[in-house]
Amino acid sequence: MAPFIPLKARIQLGLFSFVSGRAIGSDDRVNRRLLSWLEPLVPADPNPKAGVCSADVMIDSTRDLFVRIFVPSDPSNGEKSEKLPLVVYFHGGGFAFFSPQSAAYDDWGRRMCSELHVVIVSVNYRRSPENRCPAPYDDGIDVLRFLDSGGLRSVDILSGFDVSLGSCFLAGDTAGGNIVHHVARRWAAKIDSWEKININGAIPITPMFGGEKRTDGDIQNQNLPVLTMQRMDWYWKVILPEGADRNHEFAHPFGATTKLEERFPPVLVVAAGYDILRDWQLKYYEWLNEMQHNVRLVMFPDSFHAFYLSRQCEEWMKLIDEMKKFVEEHRSL
Repeated sequence: MAPFIPLKARIQLGLFSFVSGRAIGSDDRVNRRLLSWLEPLVPADPNPKAGVCSADVMIDSTRDLFVRIFVPSDPSNGEKSEKLPLVVYFHGGGFAFFSPQSAAYDDWGRRMCSELHVVIVSVNYRRSPENRCPAPYDDGIDVLRFLDSGGLRSVDILSGFDVSLGSCFLAGDTAGGNIVHHVARRWAAKIDSWEKININGAIPITPMFGGEKRTDGDIQNQNLPVLTMQRMDWYWKVILPEGADRNHEFAHPFGATTKLEERFPPVLVVAAGYDILRDWQLKYYEWLNEMQHNVRLVMFPDSFHAFYLSRQCEEWMKLIDEMKKFVEEHRSL
């Protein structure tokens, strides 16, 4: 049985599969020039648009590490003097595709900002196959260092807002969900080195984990739209360090001997029933739960991988509600 996918979303998913497939060469390189012609990018807009302003801030031009910042602009949602939580967001795309400038992620960033009433810092991390892991994890930590050192002070659209670095959350979908886990561990491992940033929670949305053994989810959902087994195998091939298999800790973090850092934050795991990654998402939740970590699972049994990127899929509002409850529960007062 296949999930119901609205027509517009099905067209968008089909277009992404077609374009990304054409951009992957026989040598596994990605033709970025071709993608630039076919993938719609959206510029930041400091003027209010649907209650949200945005701006791009460059952190390191040598690796094109920048963030797109989204901030609420509608005064009916609250006063500027209100302390706003900060959500550092890592986009999906199998570590190889998309950016905060992509139309889908610009729209998703705006929706999260408006509905959660938070400041979103969406990270343009380095992509594979040009940059294998741990490059995206390094970029994530460097963004946190930038924020911790007061990097937001010079952002014009944040003028007059009180952004609470003490109420910071990490969130991300698919590949970004994987990055959330590894960046949270790195932050917690050097907890004494941070002056202002406090990670209150982590929200991996349909996170991208895996292993050498095929799961029921791998087999049952291998030919669904968005993410097939063939594409997943390619992602892992160009993401992981040379010579590593899918049991490497970057893909398979739930080893039997792995111990989490004491300050690893509470986690909200989001899973989708019709997702080739479903069983790995559930395994991640079970692993955290077995360690008696503060973790909660939200399952969308009738949804597909990346359902929240489509406004036509009404489940995205339910996801926002769950995220809102999690942020309110764990934010610092």
